[in-house]
Amino acid sequence: MLVVFIRTLILFLIVVVVMRAMGKRQIGQLQPFELAVAIMISELAAVPMQNTGIPLINGIIPIITLLVAQLLLSLISLKSVKARGIICGKPNILIENGKIIEANLRKEMYTLNDLLEQLRIKGTSNISDIEYAILETNGQLSIIPKSQKRPITPEDIKIDTQYEGIPLDLVIDGDVNYKNLKRANLDESWLINQLNSLGIRNIKETLFVSLDSAGKLYLQKKSKEGEGH
Repeated sequence: MLVVFIRTLILFLIVVVVMRAMGKRQIGQLQPFELAVAIMISELAAVPMQNTGIPLINGIIPIITLLVAQLLLSLISLKSVKARGIICGKPNILIENGKIIEANLRKEMYTLNDLLEQLRIKGTSNISDIEYAILETNGQLSIIPKSQKRPITPEDIKIDTQYEGIPLDLVIDGDVNYKNLKRANLDESWLINQLNSLGIRNIKETLFVSLDSAGKLYLQKKSKEGEGH
């Protein structure tokens, strides 16, 4: 039993490291060859877990081999546009200027029902409002509305807006993020003074504290045990 536990733990750690080395992507964002590698890695890891008679190295070597192959293909895709088209495929236009391109639907084996479903998911119900609908290489459908149907932006009505950067997380679950404090040219003394002015005597009492680009502090205290139940 202990052997099975140790083998499973080792294989789990190897798979986590391998998947991390492949890059941060959601399943829906994987290219076809990346998805194939992910599935094969999970299968290769499962066999030695279930059968202790198979040497552990027999599962590790194929997993590492697949990782190397995946990294090589990714590198080739980065270096060569032509190779990228062969390995990953090319985007295909399914709707152009409010008209469905039937030939491209057949080429991608994409049914009209599939197309309509994806349009509804994207919040678009009227095909005539679409300038382009593009099937990306990872299977996602990108929609570009006609200019008359796009939401109005401040630029369209000539309104100047203030810069909005990403808020900096200063405290998460009671722990100070000193890197972000330094990035904002602030220190812990400033933070403590700000919290004291808001009635917080101990940083550990805070669940989350952030600072936006306008210098406004957002604060949420930790709830007391049993509160909200």
